[in-house]
Amino acid sequence: MDINDLRSWHTVVLFAAFIGIVLWAWSGKSKHRFNEASQLPFNEIEHPLGSSEDNKKGDHHE
Repeated sequence: MDINDLRSWHTVVLFAAFIGIVLWAWSGKSKHRFNEASQLPFNEIEHPLGSSEDNKKGDHHE
């Protein structure tokens, strides 16, 4: 077994891992969790960054 055989097997293993991750990400079991995670940035409307309420907390230094 030479270095080219190892490189070939390495490529096959990484490709199989890639396919596994893609199948996991697109599976129906994960869909609900990923949909919730995709909405997290939009749930912060009540406390947007840089609001005057954040400045009143005293977390910044002048």
